[in-house]
Amino acid sequence: MRYDIISDTHGHLSPELLRALEGADFIVHAGDICSGSDWRTLCGLADEVHACLGNNDFANSYGPFVTKLSRFYSEGLRWEICHYRERLDLETCEVAICGHTHRPFVERDRRTGVLVMNPGSPTFPRSSDGPTMGRIMVEDNKIVSARIIRLDEE
Repeated sequence: MRYDIISDTHGHLSPELLRALEGADFIVHAGDICSGSDWRTLCGLADEVHACLGNNDFANSYGPFVTKLSRFYSEGLRWEICHYRERLDLETCEVAICGHTHRPFVERDRRTGVLVMNPGSPTFPRSSDGPTMGRIMVEDNKIVSARIIRLDEE
């Protein structure tokens, strides 16, 4: 299963991002969607879309399941999404997704072993990586790869 991870789109889904999302089984958005229209577009691209609210989102824009902290279970893994890394509960999940900083990273938490990812921002990047997103591949209930994708190279 292919999980495409995005955050901080701020009301703009670039053509490069939309191309990169083609074929995703799941899309995970870590907040600051900032557009009901973009939310509907994302929901039309994948079988499932999971998201949390960012500091620029309004709770009533995306339905009752998009909250400040979102949890879901998929492919044998417990996932957690929160815009702010410091609010993730790494004791209750195997995969934790955050956003807000617009700076991408993927790492294993030293204490818990949880995979933690911030996909950066495809819209307003704040690193030399340029516009980015993340991709996590899961097979047989195991993470087989987790990486940051530069959209200008996609």
